[in-house]
Amino acid sequence: MAIKVLVVDDSAVVRQVLVSLLSEVRDIDVIGAASDPIFAMKKMAQTWPDVIVLDIEMPRMDGITFLKKLMAERPTPVVICSTLTERGAEVTMQAMASGAVDIITKPKSGLKGFLQDSKTELVSAIRGAAVARMSRMKGSSPAEDRSVKLTADRVLPPASSRVIETTDRIVAIGTSTGGTQALEAVLTRLPSSAPGIVVVQHMPAQFTRAFAQRLDSLCQVRVKEGENNDRVIPGQVLIAPGGRHMLLRRSGAQYRVEVKDGPLVSRHRPSVDVLFRSVASAAGRNALGIIMTGMGDDGARGLLELHQTGARTLGQNEASCVVYGMPKEAFKLGAVDKELPLSEIPAAIIGQVL
Repeated sequence: MAIKVLVVDDSAVVRQVLVSLLSEVRDIDVIGAASDPIFAMKKMAQTWPDVIVLDIEMPRMDGITFLKKLMAERPTPVVICSTLTERGAEVTMQAMASGAVDIITKPKSGLKGFLQDSKTELVSAIRGAAVARMSRMKGSSPAEDRSVKLTADRVLPPASSRVIETTDRIVAIGTSTGGTQALEAVLTRLPSSAPGIVVVQHMPAQFTRAFAQRLDSLCQVRVKEGENNDRVIPGQVLIAPGGRHMLLRRSGAQYRVEVKDGPLVSRHRPSVDVLFRSVASAAGRNALGIIMTGMGDDGARGLLELHQTGARTLGQNEASCVVYGMPKEAFKLGAVDKELPLSEIPAAIIGQVL
């Protein structure tokens, strides 16, 4: 059955392009387009969409207000279509915190070409949103070819079989759809003495910094967007910047991150597979790998490599995932030592390393 999609954006150009692009996709049925939430609600009274593609700044009612109303009354998957600006990033983080499932970015100019180039990313986001479990939700260069699925081999070689064990412990977390809320649920429950943590959350460039800043304001641990050569230290979480890979490196007795460009791996940059493989190489059995909610299979092979070094590996269980995709694929590969509900992951992190 086709996914019923409603587009809500005050730009006539955006509405026209999105409707045209999505109408070409066999499993998507665009049931309408509206210039603001007021008009959208009139259309929804006739036919309720499976997924809403929503702009933030609109007349009469802004996207955040509409989103909160929607989540309170009838939770429905929402993909935010937001402008690539600092202000846009901050507001979009509010939308994600309010229950939006995913983000698609749009520039201020060159809109038509940009959206056409981003068709694969947009369709993937809509498909992921369509299978999202809304009961589990709280209140990259677009022109690249995502049809070719590259592996972590394109960024770094596989881990060697021997990694020197130290007393330092590293936690590596990978997540995607539904991950912003899942990460908040985990990180806000960690003490300031928690181990050093490295994270890949699939998110466009310019949004990860605002996401990290928001988490930093809520958590006892310090949360920041990872920068090249940042040390991985207890009490700090480094989130991979959108549009770039983040790798763990060993420097003597210290762990640091390397932030670098590179091709899309498992159709993503940053890629969880790349992070996990680097953790397998740098930390091995000194690490704890955790794969959480998300569509697709990014991170599954990387977690298996980490598991094979003797590291402990965890997966978020199906019942607590917004989308049980990435953890499912990792579990099928035999990469997961144990599946846990989201509520038990913070305690597992503390119990494993403290």
